Amino acid sequence: MRVNAAVVRSFDEPPHHEGFDLPDPTGADQAVVDVLAAGLHPRVRSGASGRHYTSTGRLPLVPGIDGVGRLADGRLVYFVTDDDLPGSMAARAVIDTRRMVVLPEDVDVVRVAAAMNPAMSSWVALRRRVPIEPGQSVLVLGATGNAGQMAVQVAKRLGAGRVVGAGRNPAALALLAGLGADVTVALGEDDDAAAAMLAAAASEVDLVLDYLWAAPAASAMMALLRARADRSRALDWIQIGSVAGPTLELPSVALRSANLRIQGNGQGAVSTRAYVAELPSLVEEISSGRLAVNARAVPLADVEAAWTASDVPGVRTVLQP
Repeated sequence: MRVNAAVVRSFDEPPHHEGFDLPDPTGADQAVVDVLAAGLHPRVRSGASGRHYTSTGRLPLVPGIDGVGRLADGRLVYFVTDDDLPGSMAARAVIDTRRMVVLPEDVDVVRVAAAMNPAMSSWVALRRRVPIEPGQSVLVLGATGNAGQMAVQVAKRLGAGRVVGAGRNPAALALLAGLGADVTVALGEDDDAAAAMLAAAASEVDLVLDYLWAAPAASAMMALLRARADRSRALDWIQIGSVAGPTLELPSVALRSANLRIQGNGQGAVSTRAYVAELPSLVEEISSGRLAVNARAVPLADVEAAWTASDVPGVRTVLQP
């Protein structure tokens, strides 16, 4: 089946809008959907550049890890793509029906396509990796990015008593109070100064959602542990993103002198079945308006321009065929 799609033929170039031969569905668990909206997430960009840890290096490819589409029987669905199939940035896509959830007909497809991926990282982290207990406090490290802003809202929705949001972008930082942050911390070029402010604001948090990693995370981690009144009280550090870099140098004393528990949240850390089980409740949060979403819709034909345009903090681009 020939469809119009965003096609990556080189990891050094943005996708181009052109024809692509979509494979036929195989087996009872595959179906074709007419794609209505697909989010341009950072995870999509890293996969299309060959840098994501799940990348196979095979080209050409159609990017897109999720989307909203309509099945042949008329049902409106949100779906997560299969790594072995072309992605969602096409007029049509082959999906695994075990990775979808049926949506209400009156849902805003752009909102759902924009919000599900960035919200899912913190939603699953706080429900599956380290289930949050009512009243616990949370630090979102990297809270001025799209996923970080969602994480502030998700933490509050799931019962956090206190949320600290930390990030670099001053304009986005100013918005966090309206999204549920009780305290904000500005991260600058000076890691030591930022660490001191984090120690003052967040030394007693129960959980950290880390979208930064690398040197800023290591500095923050040590600062929080040194300032903690009772180091034997558990501090759960959930590594989600690596905006600041892929590796972290951590003194061994951090693990011996405190009850620090580090784990990640992403593909492989949580089963596909567990992710899918969380889809209905998150769809409800987004479609009901309980999570604020800022999205802009762009025609799929303009994918190259959308791909190379500067990101607007807090705004997620959604492509529509």
